[in-house]
Amino acid sequence: MPTYMDVHRNVQARPEDIAMAHSMDLQVQSKYGVRYTRYWHNQESGCVYCLVEAPSLMDAIRVHKEAHGLVADQLIEVTMDQVDAFLGAQKPTYSGTDPSDGGFRVVMFTDIAGSTALGGQLGDQRFHDVLKTHNAVIREALNRHAGTEVKHMGDGILASFLSVGQGVECALTIQRAFAAHNLQAAVQPINVRVGLSAGEPVADRKDLFGATVNLAARVCAFAQPGQILTSNVIRELSLGKPFVFSDIGEVELKGFAHPIRLHEVRWREQASARAGAADSTVPAD
Repeated sequence: MPTYMDVHRNVQARPEDIAMAHSMDLQVQSKYGVRYTRYWHNQESGCVYCLVEAPSLMDAIRVHKEAHGLVADQLIEVTMDQVDAFLGAQKPTYSGTDPSDGGFRVVMFTDIAGSTALGGQLGDQRFHDVLKTHNAVIREALNRHAGTEVKHMGDGILASFLSVGQGVECALTIQRAFAAHNLQAAVQPINVRVGLSAGEPVADRKDLFGATVNLAARVCAFAQPGQILTSNVIRELSLGKPFVFSDIGEVELKGFAHPIRLHEVRWREQASARAGAADSTVPAD
């Protein structure tokens, strides 16, 4: 399949806005048999370059047009040697699947509440069954919402997303799935905390590090069983999305010099809010 590079000039946008546009491409591309593999953002020149595999030039254009309407100024067929020569040492922002690509990320931690006590209560085999159920629920939600599992933490999972919408929707799906699981009288209840933050974490060998990751971990640890908590940046980047937030206020989190404002995603109220939110705006705290 041919490989093309498109060029968007005079782009005045934040890295997270470009990440969102790329995420929208990924959601549409299979319809046209197209694969947007990575992009580069040169903020100094205001140019964005997208690398795409497509059956034809027009198929690549159709994806951009349908996904967000930001059609490129130029689109040319290239070889990988030409790409390397043209871009030199510039690093792609990300491919959409590999956390080692760096760039803007929504980071999510999950954690089974009371896992140590639960393991002692149930014994190794029964607790292993609980972990298998937990892992299956989380991974199904990640697959559904284009999340990337970065690593398994024993009683939780570190994951990343290309957009705030995908991350929050995944968290909602996770809590609803465990709520449904816990309604079955014959099964062991599983209560999970979820914490979300966003930024540009440090990437190394398919792992993520840095303040954004640390914050998501601390937010998760602060959450109550069955709760979704987010940093303030998640709340701010959710403008225009039908998520129900409640302001928790500023809290002291270990490792952070200043208090951090947190918000709860009110997942139990989400369905009714969607039904009544004709304008699809974020309800007030």
